[in-house]
Amino acid sequence: MRLLAGLLAAAPFESVLRGDASLTARPMDRVADPLRAMGADVRTTDGHAPVVVRGGPLRGIEHRTDVPSAQVKSAVLLAGLAAEGSTTLREPVPTRDHTERALAALGAPIEFEPGMATVRAFEHDGFAAAVPGDVSSAAFLVAAAVLTGGALAIEGVGLNPTRTRFVGVLERMGASLGYRIERMELGEPVGTLEVQPGPRLAGTTIDAGELPLVIDEVPVLAVMAAHASGQTRFEGAAELRVKETDRLGGLVEAIRALGGDADLEGDDLVVGGDGLVGGEAEARGDHRMAMALAVAGLAARRPVAVDGIEAAEVSFPGFEELLVALGARIEVSA
Repeated sequence: MRLLAGLLAAAPFESVLRGDASLTARPMDRVADPLRAMGADVRTTDGHAPVVVRGGPLRGIEHRTDVPSAQVKSAVLLAGLAAEGSTTLREPVPTRDHTERALAALGAPIEFEPGMATVRAFEHDGFAAAVPGDVSSAAFLVAAAVLTGGALAIEGVGLNPTRTRFVGVLERMGASLGYRIERMELGEPVGTLEVQPGPRLAGTTIDAGELPLVIDEVPVLAVMAAHASGQTRFEGAAELRVKETDRLGGLVEAIRALGGDADLEGDDLVVGGDGLVGGEAEARGDHRMAMALAVAGLAARRPVAVDGIEAAEVSFPGFEELLVALGARIEVSA
């Protein structure tokens, strides 16, 4: 929705962007404000969707984001492709750079480095490329293999270095992981992600500077931390309060419901180790929460029931079937 708002900001007609219940809960003014500054008419519904965009002539701006967000950055850069003058986006810490890489591969006049990107008006002649497998989705399969002591190779995965920090976090915790780059697609490295059996995980700290680089993987990292020895801290995680659900509160509630130890200290999520017992936990309609809880159940001492597992279909169609194909035992009740 945020990317579409950026694309539509220069379109000479009115568009209405709607979403399901989880998407409607996401804040949209953070992308609407810079697009308004560029000259678009963008109206939100109390800061959320539905979002009404009436595009028109745009002017380049220099925008500094308060909250790290690759979606806001990309929306502004996409609008900048149709704006007069240059458009510069600066962010407090670097975020994923898929948009910058794609534009550079297409020949756009873009300059970028971690934390900053500048683009000028550009139109391309079309292209053909294959979309790599999503590494954030692959993270759940990696977690399943790590927690059950299995070996796994996932092929055709996008290995953009701004998206693979979770691999480093897991290696720090003791997991045996690796990946190899085999080709490039529109500026994106693509290859195979591998897991080998390793020792039991140990707790670690993800500080506020590192957290934006694993923001999508926090749910699965948190349930893995619940099975580790020692404590794991996720510092400065306030952004997780405004995802599809309040993931901070949801993770604490779910880990406790499964017999684990978790708490909030301000905006820090603190997870104790020593494993999960089992029980029933609520996914809250959040696809990443649903998949994280399913993976958590693979290593729990007793069965885990995930209320709302169907939310996984939002970003990973066939997730349950794939886990079963890899050896998991899953029963679906009406």
